[in-house]
Amino acid sequence: MKISLLQQMYKDVLAGIPLARESHYYSSLINLCVEQPPGGDESCHQQHLPSTAGGVGRHQGTDLSGVVPATDDLSNSFANMSSSFCPREVMLLQLTLIKLMLAKAESQEMELHTRQKYCEIFILLLKEAKIDSKLIHLLGSDDRLLSHMASQSLASLVYFQLKKEDAVNVAWLSFSLDALLGFPGAARVAACLRTLAAILRETLQDAPAARAGALKKLLAPLDAVLEGFYNAILLHHFDSHHYTSPYSEASNNLISFVDLLEVLLASRIELELPLRCQRILFLKVSYVLNVISSSIPYVIKKKLILLLKKCVLYKSREDARGGSPFLQSPSLCEDMLALSNVVLQVVNLTWLNQIPLTGKSSYFGSSEAAPGYDSQVASDQTVLRALSLVVLKALEFKIHNSATEAEIKGDFESSMSQLLMFCRSHVKPSSQSHPVVHHCEWLSLVFMEQDDDMWEAAKALLLVYLKFDRLRCDAADNLSQREEESWKFLVHASGYNPHCIFLFFLEKIAFDSTVLLDFLISSETCFLEYLVRYLKLLGKEWHEFVDVCNHFDTGHSTFHPVCSVKPPRREKQSCVTGESLQNAVCAAQPQTPMSVAPSHECPVFTAQQGDNEAAEWNRPDSLTGTDSASLLGSLQRLVNYDSSEDSEVESDGKERLVNTKQLPSNNKTEVRRRETGCSCRDDDWNPRTSEVSPPKPKGSPTSSCWTCMASPDNTAPLRVMLYKSTKCLEELQEAISRLQRRILFPYNPSPLLKLLSHVEKMSKSMTLQ
Repeated sequence: MKISLLQQMYKDVLAGIPLARESHYYSSLINLCVEQPPGGDESCHQQHLPSTAGGVGRHQGTDLSGVVPATDDLSNSFANMSSSFCPREVMLLQLTLIKLMLAKAESQEMELHTRQKYCEIFILLLKEAKIDSKLIHLLGSDDRLLSHMASQSLASLVYFQLKKEDAVNVAWLSFSLDALLGFPGAARVAACLRTLAAILRETLQDAPAARAGALKKLLAPLDAVLEGFYNAILLHHFDSHHYTSPYSEASNNLISFVDLLEVLLASRIELELPLRCQRILFLKVSYVLNVISSSIPYVIKKKLILLLKKCVLYKSREDARGGSPFLQSPSLCEDMLALSNVVLQVVNLTWLNQIPLTGKSSYFGSSEAAPGYDSQVASDQTVLRALSLVVLKALEFKIHNSATEAEIKGDFESSMSQLLMFCRSHVKPSSQSHPVVHHCEWLSLVFMEQDDDMWEAAKALLLVYLKFDRLRCDAADNLSQREEESWKFLVHASGYNPHCIFLFFLEKIAFDSTVLLDFLISSETCFLEYLVRYLKLLGKEWHEFVDVCNHFDTGHSTFHPVCSVKPPRREKQSCVTGESLQNAVCAAQPQTPMSVAPSHECPVFTAQQGDNEAAEWNRPDSLTGTDSASLLGSLQRLVNYDSSEDSEVESDGKERLVNTKQLPSNNKTEVRRRETGCSCRDDDWNPRTSEVSPPKPKGSPTSSCWTCMASPDNTAPLRVMLYKSTKCLEELQEAISRLQRRILFPYNPSPLLKLLSHVEKMSKSMTLQ
């Protein structure tokens, strides 16, 4: 009979119908009966408990949001229940009702008298039925669904009481202190950590004005205890048999604690003076680094590495949101610097080499890998990107707080050496691409699949370059030519030349300006900040940029391919493949091939060695045409920028990008052109000169494609890369101006347009020379 009453109550609460009977009736109806076993009789318990086969029964540390249905999704099933249920189902329905009623009591969409009724019911449950103690008792249930629902209901109840009575629930606080202080002997540690994390999440979802006070009341009594627990759990013996499985109780405790640390990290921005438990991850990051290099299960290592990534990105992401006045607080800068120092210290001690990136794959419930999958070869690219970004951001923070070049130069070269070697051994290979790559290409190879991380990494390296350049200029007013050449060589050897990085990226997107426009419009990346900084640098280092472009073109001149394909249309077309950077060279001395012995300070990001065990800084191959085609297929444009009503009038008729799949498959010359990496714009390039000629009128006959080779006397090289890169920026400027005129651009692009206009003027001055 009770189940039918609960069903009716659930229907009324879900529909927002006022509860007609007195509050005592409803409080007794949803009051938990935990004196009897939670599963009732043995047969009923066995019937509904999740299977524990395969070691997944006791894994409580993972997020069960995908396993436990959302409250709204349960409406149909609960409304149609029959009356033949064991006490376990009754208890699950009671827990669901508690969670639902707490949410409705806080909803402004509900009528005032209905919310007041719900509040009266929960006051009775707390004072008379001791519902909080019963929920705490259920946290230790072996039934993980009951334990999860009890944890969620308890979290909502504790926060509800904190808001209504401005006091922390005594029973929950006492339970949390006992569990944390009693580690490792205490039980229900994972449940305690999960409940605390859930309470903090509910706090962060509240109105901004109420967050700071609630966080202080919740965390102040636990501050010192959480720091002690941090020391205890992260200094545990992780080589013991307790951590052999990710489903063991010890692993469950550690996973739950990592989730709590993530919420504590997110909550520190709400307080002007963060608590010690909110800073401990920064101040004692060495504990986390030691755990990552231990023999714990790979899934825990990955969670910790991704948590470190959130730490190093914390300030930049929150800066972008601009939602707190406490971002420039001394404590945050101090914490970032402390984390950076420790990270760079362990990286220089070959810490990266102790981290395997070939962890056991998830087979989605199966015990066998998918056909064709080789777990011995594949590296976890997500972790590779995260580790690379942690090192780069640590270098950025460290260099930002250095007063002289001597303070950081040695650490920087050593850290970049370790990072480049680490990436070389784990970068995802392609069946069509040559494994040897240029030093500065590593960033686009590692980060190309993750836009937001890629631009964070590019911005970090750009800031490092700018700071080093400023420190050099401050140290000496006039640098000798030898010092300049040495500086340029080290910048290339360490893989952070900003011009190379930008050109390699443009090459990967086939110089498609609409991809850049997508990044500028998107709020998910820091591309706008990066591009503004880079264009300012480009205005100062235009000649260096031209030199780098010439080095790219030098790589093309060794193949001498000739393209004589007429495009199928008369409009201007761009046929760009991934090999257009094949054998690119970015050395400091363009005329003399340079050989360097491998050293710790100057790593060679290649895999070739001669008989004398010296590695030559060769002209490495890049991606092939097949690679580029597959990459371009994955670049989905967010907006069709030429689809507005007057685009026909303003468009210059150019095709942004030609899909290679649309070209005739039986055209042998076209296939040869694509395979050799020749890029062509028939109407834009004059093969008789080394300069960019103005585009021909629309009716002009098309000519054969330009020949990919340098001039015989080597005095005026073809400026292919310079033309294509500046043309891409000009197209971007035109697209932004067009959107601005139609009031379609999401922000004021005037400063950006001014920088792009300056680049256009410098490009045209090169054409006139």
